[in-house]
Amino acid sequence: MARVLILGCGGVAQVAIRKCCQNSDVFSEICIASRTKSKCDALKEKLSGKTATKIETAQVDADKEEELVSLIKAYRPEAVLNVVLPYQDLTIMEACLKTGVHYIDTANYEPEDTDDPEWRRIYDKRCRELGFSAYFDYSWQWAYEERFRAAGLTALCGTGFDPGVTSVFAAYAKKHYFDTIDTIDILDCNGGDHGYAFATNFNPEVNLREVSAPGSYLENGKWVEVPAMSIKREYDFKGVGKKDMYLLHHEEIEALGRNMPEVKRIRFFMTFGQSYLDHMRCLEDVGMLSTTPVKFEGHDIVPIKFLKELLPDPASLGPRTKGKTNIGCIFTGKKDGAEKHLYIYNICDHEESFREVESQAVSYTTGVPAMIGTMLVVNGLWRKPGVFTTDEFDPDPYMEALNRWGLPWEIDEDPVLVE
Repeated sequence: MARVLILGCGGVAQVAIRKCCQNSDVFSEICIASRTKSKCDALKEKLSGKTATKIETAQVDADKEEELVSLIKAYRPEAVLNVVLPYQDLTIMEACLKTGVHYIDTANYEPEDTDDPEWRRIYDKRCRELGFSAYFDYSWQWAYEERFRAAGLTALCGTGFDPGVTSVFAAYAKKHYFDTIDTIDILDCNGGDHGYAFATNFNPEVNLREVSAPGSYLENGKWVEVPAMSIKREYDFKGVGKKDMYLLHHEEIEALGRNMPEVKRIRFFMTFGQSYLDHMRCLEDVGMLSTTPVKFEGHDIVPIKFLKELLPDPASLGPRTKGKTNIGCIFTGKKDGAEKHLYIYNICDHEESFREVESQAVSYTTGVPAMIGTMLVVNGLWRKPGVFTTDEFDPDPYMEALNRWGLPWEIDEDPVLVE
């Protein structure tokens, strides 16, 4: 029986909260905290009488360490689940260290202000030394390793789907199916249709920065960076059909490359329709994806933040989204001296997700693993001092939990490979 503080009440957070409430044998008490307490109160009211989990709510600004520390000290949770923005990861990690609680998140740190001189100095050095230019990377959180270890606390980073489940798939394949893995291709296909001309399925700031950045992959231990959307492949996804997918930089490549250095190549692909790409390129061309403030009628505004206000809230897409997602990993390697190929994947239905938790499948596939990772930390199965990603623990209990809690996985032992 655990007491957990959940930071955030957006689309992913609401799925994670609902799944915690379904799993009341583990999550006996939760506190939902957000800048907008009314959202937390509304969700608590919806869940009233439907769960044995005791729910409290609170207002907190996750950018302010002192507010977080005060809330954690007042509520006294065993762990904090961070499902706010990745901008706030480090502030929340600091607060967890100062209050002695475990930390869990779904996405690695990236800065809100990419013009900050101190951050830019470290970033430019990393670009020169490692060879990839994405704004998000694990180095900022890995720097907390010694402090979490000394405190006897666990920090579990990236327990969404990708990153998260995809890294567990890699650990599972390595444990049960391969003697050596040569290549990993992570494929993220969203075959859903929400009916809007343009919308993002998760936070627009994070989504659009990620997609418009140069692509990169690891080959023989070194980063190869390519222009954004310059590598395209078509793939026939079970449950969805043929889709165009594009190579992107993604954070689990960095973690898998560090923890499985024997893998010769690791790539990440995501599907996009032509309409999405046309809108994104137009917005980028006119400067709407910029994080640098501009003057407008005497006020400083950040273009991408203003754009976020104009786009549909991802949490509102559930009732109108139809279709399926197919997300997984294709592995090549050897077993008992013979060549082996394997595809481990999950198919998730948007409409079924909405019927269960009033959310579309993109939030569902992130929110369910957020609950699972938190469960494994608080019940002790995935608890050891330090900072970890999901591929660094025994994958079996996580894989069993995926089947139990709504994300059943399938295995294809003769998949079509990506060129």
